Amino acid sequence: MSVERWFGIDEVWVRPRPRVAEAQDVRLAVAAAAVVAVGAELMRSLGAFTEEPHGTAWQYVGMLSLAALVLVRRSHPVVVTAVVGVHMLLLGVLLPMTMSTLPMQVLYFFLIFSGVAWARDRRMLLAAIGLVVALMVAWVAWSYAIGTGMQQLTAMFAEDVPEQIGLFDVPAAVAGFMVLNNVLFFGGAIVLGQLAWNGARNTARVVEQAQTISEQSVRLRDQAVVAERLRIARELHDVVAHHVSVMGVQAAAARRVMERDPQAASTALGTVEQASREAVTQMRDLVGTLRSGELASGGARPEEEDGGGRRPQPTLADLPALADRSSTPTCAVTVHLVQTPEGAAERVPPPVQLTAYRVVQEALANVHRHSTARHANAVVRVDEPAGRLEVEVVDDGTARVGTSGTGLGLVGMRERTEHLGGAVEAGPRTGSPGWRVRAWCALDGVPVRAHGEPAGVGVGAGAAV
Repeated sequence: MSVERWFGIDEVWVRPRPRVAEAQDVRLAVAAAAVVAVGAELMRSLGAFTEEPHGTAWQYVGMLSLAALVLVRRSHPVVVTAVVGVHMLLLGVLLPMTMSTLPMQVLYFFLIFSGVAWARDRRMLLAAIGLVVALMVAWVAWSYAIGTGMQQLTAMFAEDVPEQIGLFDVPAAVAGFMVLNNVLFFGGAIVLGQLAWNGARNTARVVEQAQTISEQSVRLRDQAVVAERLRIARELHDVVAHHVSVMGVQAAAARRVMERDPQAASTALGTVEQASREAVTQMRDLVGTLRSGELASGGARPEEEDGGGRRPQPTLADLPALADRSSTPTCAVTVHLVQTPEGAAERVPPPVQLTAYRVVQEALANVHRHSTARHANAVVRVDEPAGRLEVEVVDDGTARVGTSGTGLGLVGMRERTEHLGGAVEAGPRTGSPGWRVRAWCALDGVPVRAHGEPAGVGVGAGAAV
């Protein structure tokens, strides 16, 4: 890993400052000034400052100027890092005992750490660190050049050592000790500061990812709501279109035969009554689905309001009843269910059964609205070994003048079947009068093909519903 990469030179993330940074740093600066002052006075009381070249006033200038850097450690971290290096060098030359007290050393360490941890311009930070290292090397070299540093350390550690007793002689040991001490001091501050910066960056990434996941969850929830509304809209379209068509056709038939065949008129009106009741019941169920969200806020259950539970969704077993309701004196409707093997229809998943039922229902409603057909035949084929279900509805009529539709019915069919890995074809029959609607879908949701055609074939041109 390169130095630039480790320091995050090319990182676009910028560590934000906390909103209470200024107030915290003011309190911290005051505390730092008090601690270094107390430490200096304790050392003065022990006689450590007797050989300090300058007076007490300059000592406090050096200490308080360093403590003042705490105020801007997060607003100007790169400047603080560079100034700390210069400050340490100047104070080490002019006031060496003041610079070397433990509180001052801790404060130097903390400020370098803060500069690395809070720097926003990582490239400038790397330059500031290079400056600090260069200044420290220059200070150590200067101390050796004039001989004071070596003499003081030799006197401190080896005045009672007459000869070499370890791996190194006294001058080499003193030099090695100074180098190791400075490497640990500055290196530790830089490494810990960088680790703090990396930790803040990783935390920010986790927070950002959590926020992204939350936003995606909201979008998915909204998409699910829209999808459910579209589903309910399709259901309403199918229910209303079918039952209104049946009621219109049956009412027209009753009006035509009312005088010459009262019994047939009564049967037709009974069908109108039944269709209207079923339409109202199914619409009440759909409205209850829309209102189900009221349960979370303590609202009454829809089934409690309408006096009973909701009816189950239509299945393939309801196709014969659909054929009976759709048959009129002018158009006979038949429905055939072909199963491979026998009993396969009962094992078809409920969403697939509902889709097949709605496709047949919508196709028959279109026959009544837009065709002069005398016969309509619907065939539902369940091929369990092949994993597919196919619906085919044909009639023998021609298009009725002035009954062009909006096409929403076929759009609803296509959306239903595509959701299950299938498609819809609709258009005039080839070689014989009438219209043909053909739909297929997968029993397990895997896209299927019909006669070599890829799944997803759309509605044929010219189809109008």
